[in-house]
Amino acid sequence: MRVKTAEFVTSAPDYPGCPESDLPEFAFIGRSNVGKSSLINLLSGKQGLAKVSSKPGKTALINFFRINGSWTLVDLPGYGYARRSAAEQEQFNEFVSDYAAQRPNLACLFLLVDGKIPPQKSDLQFLQWIVEHEIRFCLVFTKGDRVKPTQLKKNIQSFLEEAKHFVAGDPKVIACSSKTGRGQGEILQFIDEVIRAWKK
Repeated sequence: MRVKTAEFVTSAPDYPGCPESDLPEFAFIGRSNVGKSSLINLLSGKQGLAKVSSKPGKTALINFFRINGSWTLVDLPGYGYARRSAAEQEQFNEFVSDYAAQRPNLACLFLLVDGKIPPQKSDLQFLQWIVEHEIRFCLVFTKGDRVKPTQLKKNIQSFLEEAKHFVAGDPKVIACSSKTGRGQGEILQFIDEVIRAWKK
C-alpha cells in the first residue's frame, strides 16, 4: 500500500464524540512515550500529522486521520502516564475502553510496545484486556534502532512468553523504527490485507 493522502478529520474528547463513519479504522495505542506519534507520521508519510512531544501524555483526545480516503487511522491517548491525575486516568480508561470495545468499524488495534526494554506490566495488562474483549490486535515493537538486534529479539520473545498466559496462538508481531523506517511497509501491507478482507 502507498499512502497518497493523509488528512486530519477531527478530535473527540470522549466516545460519544467520535465521528460517524463506515470506513475501517485502525487504532494505535501504547504507553506514553512509546513513540506513537512518530510512528503515525512515518506511516502517513506526513511529518507533523501527529504532534510529537518530548513530554509524555501529550495526546489527551482521540484523533482521527483519513488515509487515502478509504480508511481511518485513529490515534488513541497513551496510558501509564504517572503525572495524570486520578480523574484524568479514569476519563482515559472510560473513553478508550468504550472506543476499543464498542466501535463497530474498528478493524484492528495496534498495541505499541517499547522494544528496547523488558516486558512491562501495564502493556501486558492492556493486552489481556484486549484479548478478553475479543478485539483484533497487532503487536508493534517500537524503537528498534535504539537497541541491539539480539536484545530486541530477546525483549520481544520475553513479552510473548509472558503473553502466552492469556493469548492463544501466535499473535501478529512487527518490529519497527520510526528513525530508519523499519516496519513501515509491513504495517501498511497488513492494513491493506485487513481492508481487503473487510470489504468481502
